[in-house]
Amino acid sequence: MIPALNEAGAITGVIAEIRAELPGVDVLVVDDGSTDSTAREAGKAGALVASLPYNLGVGGARRLGYRYGLDGDYDVVVQLDADGQHDPKFVPQMIDALDEGDVVIGARFAGVGEYRVRGPRSWAMSFLSTVLSAVARTRLTDTTSGYRATNRRGTALYAQFFPVEYLGDTVETIVQAVRHDLTVRQVPVAMRPRVAGTPSHSPIRATIYLGRAFSVLVLALIRR
Repeated sequence: MIPALNEAGAITGVIAEIRAELPGVDVLVVDDGSTDSTAREAGKAGALVASLPYNLGVGGARRLGYRYGLDGDYDVVVQLDADGQHDPKFVPQMIDALDEGDVVIGARFAGVGEYRVRGPRSWAMSFLSTVLSAVARTRLTDTTSGYRATNRRGTALYAQFFPVEYLGDTVETIVQAVRHDLTVRQVPVAMRPRVAGTPSHSPIRATIYLGRAFSVLVLALIRR
């Protein structure tokens, strides 16, 4: 399941790589109100395409993907990004980890790969991982990763309650899983550079990210 917003330059290659690594799987691209040819390119590459009439944000797009997984009676749903940063070769390991968990996170900072972040963004990620590790009662090193797998229990939860707020799709989903007695685990993965597009990182954005991350965490912990 791949949420995509204006990723026409990358989506074809991402789908081709998934099909090469994981022959026989269904690939769903959720076009989140793109203004480019993302939906057309995804369809030409052989993916199923669900096109939203306007942009809902990554949380809304992922909720639709989980609804599709629930309605389609899938055993496993794997969410990954459309920019080519998530390597599908790690999917089998994530699926194997579902034997011990309901939600499996593909963790960037768990000893595999050379992906690094610095400054306020790094501080926020470290703080979130520390707190959420305590909440989940397991060591989590990358709680903002969008590379995840769910079994039927996890899919059913996210199909109904997946948050649409900024960072809710990562931070709050972990709290949700724990509060619904689901088990969260992680698998080390390597992150790659974007295939296309421009990352939105800057010192100002990183500082804003830090403040939002703390706010989202507090709301996730106190929200009923």
